[in-house]
Amino acid sequence: MKKIMGLIGILVIATVLGACSNYKFKADTEYEIADFTVTDHRGETVTLDSLKGKPWLAMFIFTNCTTICQPMTYNMTVIQEELKERGVEDYNIVGFSVDPKTDTPEVLSEYLSRYTLADESKWHLVTNYDQAWIEQFGLNSFKTLVKMPAEGDQVLHGSTFYLVDENGVAVKNYTGYSESEEGVPFDTIAIDMETLIEERLK
Repeated sequence: MKKIMGLIGILVIATVLGACSNYKFKADTEYEIADFTVTDHRGETVTLDSLKGKPWLAMFIFTNCTTICQPMTYNMTVIQEELKERGVEDYNIVGFSVDPKTDTPEVLSEYLSRYTLADESKWHLVTNYDQAWIEQFGLNSFKTLVKMPAEGDQVLHGSTFYLVDENGVAVKNYTGYSESEEGVPFDTIAIDMETLIEERLK
């Protein structure tokens, strides 16, 4: 019986490893990201060209958000830990502020300091544009709604994470927030990022 159980265990492991090695990245979307020049939380200039050559994860957040932004940011740190465990290093994380008037680089830096990061250098929380620009940019480049309401300061925006390839094309999107942790596909995002990098290096 022990020998049979051992053989079953070996077969299961072999099947899992085989499935992982045969996994092929498949794009679900093809959104070409428009050129941009923004400033990150370190006060450094970030452009579409400066990000090219590496894939990146994108999200839309703001620091005064009272609902989904903090959980989304935390979830992105979980993904980064997954990438670290897999030995994946050649990527960036970009968070576009949807409230640029409030979110100066200093404010974004303080916000990010609340989180434990595997590697802060890979993060770019960006601002230094006006409200009209980010609303149009979100719609045109990521097909997502960004809208400052007529009353109040809670900007309307989505909870999606986007995987952008090394050429500046958004090729996949995922749930970035869920009331249940099982709703955010942490492993899938990490595997997709890893696979995208591996296929680029072939």
